Amino acid sequence: MDIARNPLASTPRRRGRRSGRPLDVPRRTTQTRTIPAYGLLSERALVEIEKQADWILEKVGVEFRGDEVARDLLRDAGASVDGDRVRFEAGLARALCATAPERFLLHARNPLRTVTLGGDHIVLMPGYGSPFVTDLDRGRRYASIEDFRNFVRLTFMSPALHHSGGTVCEPVDIPVNKRHLDMVYAHLRLSDKPFMGAVTAPERARDSIDMARIVFGREIMESHAVIQANINVNSPLVFDETMSGSLRVYAEAGQCVCVSPAIFGGAMGPVTPAATAAQTLAEAMAGIALAQCVRPGCPVVFGSFHSTMDLRSGALTFGTPEAGHVTMALSQLGRRLGVPVRSGGGQITAANAPDGQAMLDSANALWATMISGAHQVWHAAGWLEGGLTMSYEKFVMDVDNCGAMLRLLEGMAVDDDAFARASYQEAGPGENFLSTAHTLRHCAIANYQSVLPQAGPFETWRERGSQSAAERANTVWKSVLAAYQPPEIDPHIDKALQDFMAERKSAMPDEWY
Repeated sequence: MDIARNPLASTPRRRGRRSGRPLDVPRRTTQTRTIPAYGLLSERALVEIEKQADWILEKVGVEFRGDEVARDLLRDAGASVDGDRVRFEAGLARALCATAPERFLLHARNPLRTVTLGGDHIVLMPGYGSPFVTDLDRGRRYASIEDFRNFVRLTFMSPALHHSGGTVCEPVDIPVNKRHLDMVYAHLRLSDKPFMGAVTAPERARDSIDMARIVFGREIMESHAVIQANINVNSPLVFDETMSGSLRVYAEAGQCVCVSPAIFGGAMGPVTPAATAAQTLAEAMAGIALAQCVRPGCPVVFGSFHSTMDLRSGALTFGTPEAGHVTMALSQLGRRLGVPVRSGGGQITAANAPDGQAMLDSANALWATMISGAHQVWHAAGWLEGGLTMSYEKFVMDVDNCGAMLRLLEGMAVDDDAFARASYQEAGPGENFLSTAHTLRHCAIANYQSVLPQAGPFETWRERGSQSAAERANTVWKSVLAAYQPPEIDPHIDKALQDFMAERKSAMPDEWY
């Protein structure tokens, strides 16, 4: 059913002005970097990594298990196929990727929320895939659909997050084969930012696209990307039929496909950063090549998720310098491939609570990500326990840090106003500048205004309850949810979405596997 009123043509009306929201900052959070991306590796080093990726694809190959259609498409494009194994002679995979756009728009229900992927743009989004949630009041528990909706609401209310995300947490109180419908509906109804659809089965991918068509219209989606898919590679070097099948569904519809190898050094690949970078590039090129074989020009993102391991225990480690090296290398490699890059970083941590370790891991990972030149940052808010848990408190702490990092990317103004010469004449030697006209004019936007840190003397902090940052964040997320108002949606579109969900749910029995 296509009843969309072309949301790309006009801005939906809003339900009043939400002034003074707890996560608001005085300035608009940028989506464009003005400081240059950091180039970690030399031309020679990048060429060597690219040669290693070609070696992997030619000598080892990638398996597309259970997907004869995918193998046939790649065979027709020149790859060598032996059973499930697909091999690409040197340069073939890169050549097949060449039809992918270097940058493109990911359209939102509200055109003001539309983002650009590629170029000097950066898009931040919340965590993805956690089966558990936690907060200081109720502790750690399995995620519910209400938790999912809460994180969609929190993301919508967070100016530093530009994208609603996908499976922000896994709502385990809904049958496995039906929960994708409620999740997509929550993104479409409770937010008007860009979002992701389901990939856990090709038919669920089709449901997601059909729901997007109800909102945006089939004709618009033929030439505009409005929904994004996360295609995880089963590293090392395997695409299962679920992932490759879902990839083909999104690519056939001309929608955004993010191909994301997941390599933990020492488990899914060698322990060295160079090997991780080369294997990531090889796996991603194989998936991007498939998307282009399905539909040349299909918008894609070169994704990654990587971490180091504690080789004494096998536990995952995050925010390490080696992982930061891979993050920076992959951004360089993605720019050379000519497609937008999803960072493997974000605010990720192995910590079990929103504590000092959590924020140290997260800040280290995000710092490498933000200076790398990555275009899309997943897991930018809420992640705990290596991704097992979404934390309400850490979500707020992370969003606060995201805002600071986005301010960093704006760069530093150097002009007559920034030099404030009149202030020196107004204040003079030995006098402070707090009451000068320049300070008063700029005081609201001069510095990034954090919502969490408490400045001031120890005595004041103690009088206020000696709260930790997590305890202050607990108050903030509750205030944000209390202030939330949903964006408007055409009631006919909303009814059509609900009717579609009801029809699809009634057509299949519940499955809880």
